[in-house]
Amino acid sequence: MKLYDGGRAPNPRRVRIFLAEKGIEIPLESVDLGAMEHKSETFTALNPLQRLPVLTLDDGTVITESIAICRYFEALRPEPALFGRGALEVALVEMWNRRVELNLYAAVSAVFRHLHPAMRDMEEQIPAWGEANKPRALDFLALLDRELKDRLFIVSDHFTVADITGLVSVDFMRPAKIEMPEGLVNLQRWHAQVSARPSARA
Repeated sequence: MKLYDGGRAPNPRRVRIFLAEKGIEIPLESVDLGAMEHKSETFTALNPLQRLPVLTLDDGTVITESIAICRYFEALRPEPALFGRGALEVALVEMWNRRVELNLYAAVSAVFRHLHPAMRDMEEQIPAWGEANKPRALDFLALLDRELKDRLFIVSDHFTVADITGLVSVDFMRPAKIEMPEGLVNLQRWHAQVSARPSARA
């Protein structure tokens, strides 16, 4: 088993945080995105979409997409349960993880991909689309702040994969040059709390 990792890129980081929370260690192989190693013929044979992370199993099976990889390890090691306990919580974790992915992570990613100079060689940049996503990200941050008023974590009183997606999304705002709005005290409390977990350094 081997995990092809992309360093500071947010999706590989999601998987590393998840594995750290589970206490799972597997061999990592670094893929240099800056050197375009993900575009190589060898890597493309693993993942034709040329994206990271990629998990290869001992029987040759290849699993891509960060949440699919996390679900695989959740099934192998159910505790701590990061995708929820019981039908209702599993549904709520899925709901909130998708909300964060679609409304925050995707928006921040669009800003970075279409406005950051480092992405010029990797993307066909459309600056207007990058700018259009800034208010989308800020609107969702305000919504998340309201939701966190009465909850310790995004879904409930314990840490889940939705918090991992949220942490990675908020941290990705820095390279995307999106300033955290003032006054979002619940969001700031939550971010400080999840950032202090040892897994956040994975």
